[in-house]
Amino acid sequence: MHVEEHRWYSPHLQRDMALKVYGHWGAPYLVFPCSRGRYYDFEGMGMVAAIAGFISSGRIKLFTVDSVDAESWYNFALAPAARNARHEDYDRYITAEALPFIRQHCASPAARVMATGCSMGAYHAVNFFLRHPDLFAGTIALSGLYRLDRPEFGLGVADLPQVYFNSPLSYLPGLADPWYLRAYRDSRVIVCVGQGAWEHEALEDTRELDRLLRARDLGAWVDYWGPDVNHDWPWWYRQMTHFLGHLHP
Repeated sequence: MHVEEHRWYSPHLQRDMALKVYGHWGAPYLVFPCSRGRYYDFEGMGMVAAIAGFISSGRIKLFTVDSVDAESWYNFALAPAARNARHEDYDRYITAEALPFIRQHCASPAARVMATGCSMGAYHAVNFFLRHPDLFAGTIALSGLYRLDRPEFGLGVADLPQVYFNSPLSYLPGLADPWYLRAYRDSRVIVCVGQGAWEHEALEDTRELDRLLRARDLGAWVDYWGPDVNHDWPWWYRQMTHFLGHLHP
């Protein structure tokens, strides 16, 4: 398998950021890591090996990025507005730096990229897709939380106005812009969650996301796996392989 590592100074984040590339050809996927994760975690936790057949055969090409979660949503020392502002810096890093790099690397200047991730990575994949459907072709999101007023983030309902546009279950109910809805329908949205251990909040959020997507007739595939399916990598290997098999047979 072809692997590359790249690093540059991000003017939007004002620090070095790194990413890895896996594969020589195929549909581009931008991979967000789990909470406070690093760009090499998808490989280190075994996912790259689990889906190696799709990569080595040229069906997909992965670009795994770093997170700044420890500086944004998990930086409990900052006020909600400051955490949101740091995430907006990350948004600009992804959209103005990482995505142009991916398009150049794939020699496809107009390509939309699939967003994917597990757990916190699923949150990012869904949020980035919903905010930028002109840049992302869709998402495969596994076991995510999709609202920021969760104890996980130390935020409550009173804080939502300060983080509103990064909390999908907050902004989706009021989103009626025809441009966004057309773009969503022209995408491939896959959201999955198990119903086993450590999945309770993710299951709640996925059900609400499912309801909101259905209400807008967006054609999303929301898949609920059984009560034995917990919030852990061995199940995410199986889920990712299952969905990639449908998208890239």
